[in-house]
Amino acid sequence: QVQPVESGGGLVQAGGSLRLSCVASGRTFSSYVMGWIRQAAGKDREFVAAIAGSGGGTLYADSVKGRFTISRDNAKNTVYLEMNSLKPEDTAVYYCAADYLISLLKRSVGAYWGQGTQVTVSS
Repeated sequence: QVQPVESGGGLVQAGGSLRLSCVASGRTFSSYVMGWIRQAAGKDREFVAAIAGSGGGTLYADSVKGRFTISRDNAKNTVYLEMNSLKPEDTAVYYCAADYLISLLKRSVGAYWGQGTQVTVSS
């Protein structure tokens, strides 16, 4: 069981960068695939990125490839999302999620969710 808590959201200008952090308390953090899922106002949830428990494998949505980087530090029970070249369309609440199955994260579902952190990109 893990309890993700996101931080790092805020307001940035288009083209800027932002780093999100997710601290997931629990004794078995490394057993989970961790992911980021976002939801813009009035829109469906959208898978952003996921990373394997070991950190050896990553998966990105096409919309963020080359701009976002997901990483994790299992010693700190933390997963990061480095967001570069931000666009207004990236504006959303970003959720950190954990599950044993990457297929569930890719479908924007998971066993454990954080409360989300707002990212707003101004034009």
